[in-house]
Amino acid sequence: MKISLKPMVLCGAGLLAFVANAQESGRKVVLHGSVQSDVLIPEEDEKIGTGTYSDWGLTNTYADLNLMSKYVDAGARLEFTEFPLPGFEPDFKGWGVPHIYVKGKLKGVDITAGDFYDQFGSGFVFRTYEERSLGIDNSLRGARVNVTGLKGVSFKVLGGLQRRYWDWSKDSWVGGADLELNLEQYSARMRDKNITWMVGGSYVLKHEKDEDIVVPGTNYRLNLPEMVSAFDVRSRFQKGDYSLLAEYAWKSQDPSFDNGYIYHRGNALMLSGSYSRRGMSALLQVKRSEDMAYRSQRSMNGNSVFINNMPAFAYQHTYALAALYPYATQAAGGEWAFQGEVGYNFARRTPLGGKYGTKLKVNFSHVRSLDKEDVDAAVGTSLYGTKGYKSKFFKVGGETYYQDINVQMEKKLTKAFKLNLMYMNQRFNDAVIRQEDNGMIKSHIAVAEGKYQFNNKLTLRAEAQYLATKQDEGDWTYGLLELSVLPYFMFTVSDMWNNGESNVHYYMGSVTFNYKAHRLMAGYGRTRAGYNCSGGVCRYVPATRGFQMSYNFNF
Repeated sequence: MKISLKPMVLCGAGLLAFVANAQESGRKVVLHGSVQSDVLIPEEDEKIGTGTYSDWGLTNTYADLNLMSKYVDAGARLEFTEFPLPGFEPDFKGWGVPHIYVKGKLKGVDITAGDFYDQFGSGFVFRTYEERSLGIDNSLRGARVNVTGLKGVSFKVLGGLQRRYWDWSKDSWVGGADLELNLEQYSARMRDKNITWMVGGSYVLKHEKDEDIVVPGTNYRLNLPEMVSAFDVRSRFQKGDYSLLAEYAWKSQDPSFDNGYIYHRGNALMLSGSYSRRGMSALLQVKRSEDMAYRSQRSMNGNSVFINNMPAFAYQHTYALAALYPYATQAAGGEWAFQGEVGYNFARRTPLGGKYGTKLKVNFSHVRSLDKEDVDAAVGTSLYGTKGYKSKFFKVGGETYYQDINVQMEKKLTKAFKLNLMYMNQRFNDAVIRQEDNGMIKSHIAVAEGKYQFNNKLTLRAEAQYLATKQDEGDWTYGLLELSVLPYFMFTVSDMWNNGESNVHYYMGSVTFNYKAHRLMAGYGRTRAGYNCSGGVCRYVPATRGFQMSYNFNF
């Protein structure tokens, strides 16, 4: 990898000039920043399959610096991943200053030059963001104009080259525009009735140079579209406690590695309704999507250079065993996804609320396949260069990808003791989600969490979890003890035990120290191989053993 010092020098000079100019003119300059460093000193462990290591220490380290004033903001980020933590793609390795920006602000208009993140609507056609735990940074390097000073209007237009780790390919660029209108700003009657109504639309264009993609077993070269367009329209209506959202996206033909180089048009439809008042909430969502994997480089795989993001309609679990089989959105293959959730707080001094009240939440997620029929292959048995398949829009497919039914209860039993309970029934289609041959993994998961507060400084928290399944590796048991000694220390010990196929313990012990804006965690133990997921996007993390350290500082 080649590291150019020119961007670093220009960035440093620009930031110094900005500070000097702001100080001379008497404007207030605010400095914000952060440091994050995660370190692993690995040890080889044949029993859990860690493999071998060529480096004695591994780290992902980031340092952000942002200067803000009334009219101008500027910032940069230093990243050091020359010896990255396990499980990241090979091109993730490197170091330098890959994120630099300057933003000018005046009377409801801001203009950004450099690297930036943004999102249109729910992200169906455009979302650039950073998620360090997944190794995702798909920012654009270019320019953006954002207009918010007009009554009831939010408008932005942007364009640039998309980041792929330490590369910004000049063979492709991305541009787009987004407009939202808040209609209640034009109607006093709507405001009097506590009504908000947003309508919006987006357009995104990817331009990518042609390349040689040949149908397997032939000399036939695909005629690839250099322009791929995507549209999105949406409306959100809210009156009092009720909210409704409808969104539809469409994408032109986009043959890529993700969809097997077929010429199929993508689309997505989402409907979401919610109700919320004091002590009660309800949510109901449905989403149908097909062929909505949208990248700036058609032949890439993994988690890089996605222009958009298709959110998962599945509960994001935080308990270890409940998150053991997380769902990854099937953006290219498509899916029908349904989710419903009801939460209710039983008031204090009622039969079910008791002395301190009771919180109850029920969530249901169900994801199925589309109803598809393959078209005849154009050449041999390959679908390269064809439309791939046809499907009936409103017909649900017969294959279940994922299902999660969980019930959670929070109950304060005494002034000092709080109890959380959860039961979860899960179905996980391993062949579709992880492309592994374990069939449908069916599991039952029970969780009990207790927290006892001895005084204002001393709190003990404990978790007991059990996962029962006849598939994959069999049953799992998990236990955790965490002692918080405010304001400085937290001591944690845990063990995840596979009492099924492998009979392996994944033990971990750690100490966390907090002082003002500093947080330091040091620990030792084993980590199970599995998938780390966020928002339907997943990264495979191999098994590790060794000394871990994490340092965070914000200012």
